[in-house]
Amino acid sequence: MALRAVCGAALRTGTDLGVNNARTFVSTAFLCRQTPPLGPMPNEEMIDVQSLESKERYRSYTRYLKQAEEAKNQPAWWKTYKSYVDRSDPEHDAEKVDIGLPYCRPGRTKEARERRQVMKENKKNVELERACRLRTYKIPLDRVLETWEKSSSAFHIRRLADHYGVFRDLFPMAYFLPQVPLRIYYSQDNSGQVHYGNRLTPTEAASVPQIGFDAEEGSLWTLLLTCPDEHLLDNEAEYVHWLVGNIPGGAVQAGEELCHYLPPFPARGTGFHRYIYVLFKQEGPINFQEDVRPSPCHSLVDRSFKTTDFYRKHQDNMTPAGLAFFQCQWDESVTETFHTTLDMREPVFEFIRPPVYHPPQVKYPHRQPLRYMDRYRDGKEHSYGIY
Repeated sequence: MALRAVCGAALRTGTDLGVNNARTFVSTAFLCRQTPPLGPMPNEEMIDVQSLESKERYRSYTRYLKQAEEAKNQPAWWKTYKSYVDRSDPEHDAEKVDIGLPYCRPGRTKEARERRQVMKENKKNVELERACRLRTYKIPLDRVLETWEKSSSAFHIRRLADHYGVFRDLFPMAYFLPQVPLRIYYSQDNSGQVHYGNRLTPTEAASVPQIGFDAEEGSLWTLLLTCPDEHLLDNEAEYVHWLVGNIPGGAVQAGEELCHYLPPFPARGTGFHRYIYVLFKQEGPINFQEDVRPSPCHSLVDRSFKTTDFYRKHQDNMTPAGLAFFQCQWDESVTETFHTTLDMREPVFEFIRPPVYHPPQVKYPHRQPLRYMDRYRDGKEHSYGIY
């Protein structure tokens, strides 16, 4: 009985498979009848596919490879851009001369030894470990600033001066490392301190600042404050704002004042101006009779100045050693400087829109809009023209 059931199931399965195969064959044949035959291939009439070897272009890939390599070796425009710039500007990318003090880098072995010694002392300090663990330790910023000034401040200041174009405008084709830090304060707090490109207002820089720097006993210095963006007639000239020579040590007040201090006066509409302090170290006493201005000097003609000419005249006896600068733009005090100190009309390089003109108010307006009275309201906020 079991054998009959197995044979019957096998026969049924075989029959079903035969029927399914037949249906698949019939459907495939039906689809083949309806699908149109493939036509000729593209460009079959133009190219003889049977004899490709006889064609010139299909023989070898070597000559195409040679042409590609020749095109690759030809100079491209982005590789010769430097030559185009050098042709138009011969001084572009030329090597600049270091006119500053020689830089003596401390030995790396000595620095590593000092760093390891400091780390050992810090690990033995129980109070320091406890403050760090409780997150109550405060980093002494004065020590951080002192360490920065002794280690890498000269390179950072030089990079900032290159960014602001200080060396380009004051010492063309030259640079120097500002190794003597300048501390310049226009006020008692740190709000009026001169850093390296920070912004100050002409009101904040109206008076003579307090200047300090580290100097050896018996050394002589020269301090210069100039602005390369302020000249009203010559783009290549500057206005000297302060010049003090033969400064003994770090006492600026005891030096020989060649040109008294003049507050910044950036003209209205000319944007930010750079005011640059340059500190020169002298080899000895210098005779500045040719550089002395009349005191008080309120003439812009007498204050016309060029740092390059001044340095070339005394380059055998002085070397740039310090640098600091700030930015300034117009405010109300500049108008007073032009009118009172310089005794001249203030130049304005922007359009000042006059106030809107309204005819005199009529007591009984005839055929006027309902918002006629808004023109003559008291106060700064007018609703006329808003709705």
